[in-house]
This record gives sequence, structure tokens and C-alpha cells, in this order.
Amino acid sequence: MDYLFAPMEGITGYVFRNAHHRHFHGIKAYYTPFISPNQTRKFTPRELNDVRPEHNEGVPVIPQILTNKADDFLWAAGRLKELGYTEVNLNLGCPSGTVVAKKRGSGFLEYPMELDEFLYQVCDGLAKVGMELSVKTRVGKEKPEEFEELLSIYNRYPLKNLIVHPRVQTDYYKNHPHMEAFELAVRESRNPVLYNGDLFRRAEIEAFGQKYPGISAVMLGRGLLTNPALAETKASCIAEEKAGSVPQLTVERIRAFHADVLEGYRKAIPGDKNVLFKMKELWTYLGEAFEDSAKPMKKIRKAQRMEEYQAEVESLLIEKQIRSEPVFSGWNK
Repeated sequence: MDYLFAPMEGITGYVFRNAHHRHFHGIKAYYTPFISPNQTRKFTPRELNDVRPEHNEGVPVIPQILTNKADDFLWAAGRLKELGYTEVNLNLGCPSGTVVAKKRGSGFLEYPMELDEFLYQVCDGLAKVGMELSVKTRVGKEKPEEFEELLSIYNRYPLKNLIVHPRVQTDYYKNHPHMEAFELAVRESRNPVLYNGDLFRRAEIEAFGQKYPGISAVMLGRGLLTNPALAETKASCIAEEKAGSVPQLTVERIRAFHADVLEGYRKAIPGDKNVLFKMKELWTYLGEAFEDSAKPMKKIRKAQRMEEYQAEVESLLIEKQIRSEPVFSGWNK
């Protein structure tokens, strides 16, 4: 089974991707946080920096686009084609209220006729320039029963793959995935189906693979942020010519990974205050990899100066042990 790194807005930009790819392995492709094109026909500096080839050398990257306008999507895809990309991903999963209010992301799922016309135009336009389209989708706006109609629309078009996150928009990231909707996709999709949602432990991934042997890849997000080594297997160690490596997380690996991310942000972002904001966001997940980390994490969050922050991080790394199974605790409680 292949492993894909989910796009996480504000976290998994090129600085993070480069550091993760350097220190961990097992990821077949990293999906970028979404690009949101509009009629200005310009990428923002952040969007352009994130997809520049020189910022992603040696890292397998698939750009994701968020829009409900076919012309804007095709413009962005064309620009990405100029930068060397051959596949783009359509975001039909973002549950953010501000995104949904603009009828984008999972908000677009509420308008199946418009989505159908959008996909018709986009697939026709991409075919003319030799690009492939993948789709990351939720199973509906409010009810998983909506997915039957949505799947019938997806089946009309030649997608590289259909990545199904079996929640509805109103679930956000809470509640449990609606696996009956995912199983509908497994049975009836004419496009290759991939899975995304609540796989936080290796045992869960293995059990999923046994239950759904026809699924060739899973997309991991929050689980990988807590355990950056989650996608590693003995086979991937050998493939990366690291046959002596053991697929596990260690303090030494986290220290080196953290240093790389921090250095990358300090080069890319002006001002320590902005860098600290980005690093603290990462620790929201990474902190859960450590035993009894509540107090040191509180100190990390309160740090106002770079020197203070680095000292608190080092204290955590020295004083606390990695959990026997680092795992994101989930938001279902």
C-alpha cells in the first residue's frame, strides 16, 4: 500500500515537506495546501513559493486547487503545467465555514448540477493540455446519503483517483467516518478509490488494508503530524537505501527534523514572532508523541522569544520519553 501526505493548511508547506522528506520516508506523494485562484490570474507569493520547482527538488508533490469556477481552475492548472506539474488535485473536502460560504471545498458538494458542469469543463480542458485530475472529496454537505448522487457524477469523468474522506461537511473533523459511504465508492466507483480519515496507528492501517485489499493507497494527515514516521515500513526503509533503519520515532530523529523545519522557516519567514507561530502550530500535534507532555507543551506555547522557545523544546526532548506508540488522540471525545 502507498502512503500520501494530506494537505494541512498552514503546516505542510514546502519548508515542512522538505524537512519531512529528508528525515523520514515512505511517502509516495505530498499534496500541497490549496491554491485558491481568482480572476486576477496571479498566484499569491505564498502560493507561488510553495510550488516553485526549486523549493521542491526531489520531493514528489501534487498541487491542490480550491475553486468552483472552471476557468480559474484551468488557468491555475496551466500555470502549474508551466512549472512542470502533470497532475492537479481538486479540493472538495475543506469544511471551513469561510470556504463553504463561498461554495467552495465541501460547500460545492451541495450543488451537484454545478459540480457536474464544472468537472465537464475541467476534464475537457485538462485533457487538451495533457494533465491528470484527482479529486479529494467528502461524502456530502450534511448527510452521507448525498454521496450516491455525487459518486454518479464522479463516475462520468476519467479521474486519476478519487480520494474519499467519508465525513460530511458538518462533521468537520469530529464524529466517526461514514464507512458505508466509502464502501459504496469501493463497490461502484469507475475510478481508482483511495482513502483518507482517522488512520492514526500502524495497526489501524494494517487492519484497513486487510479489510479493503483493493485500495492501493491511503492519505494520512494528523496521524503523520504526531508521528512523522507513521508511513515507514521495512520495505520503505530498503527502498530508500536505509536497510539498517528501523521504522520508529526517536528523540534524535525529532530533534534533527525540528531543527530543519525551524531553520527553513527562519530563512523563509521574516521575524521570529511569525516563525514561532508556525512552530507552535506544529507542536500542537508533535507534542502528543511524548509522555506526560502537558506542562512542557504549555511552556512552549507561552514562549515569546526564540531563545526561550528553543530552550523549552530542548527541555522537552531531554526530559520526556517518546510514547511507545505515538498517536494523535483524535477529536471524537
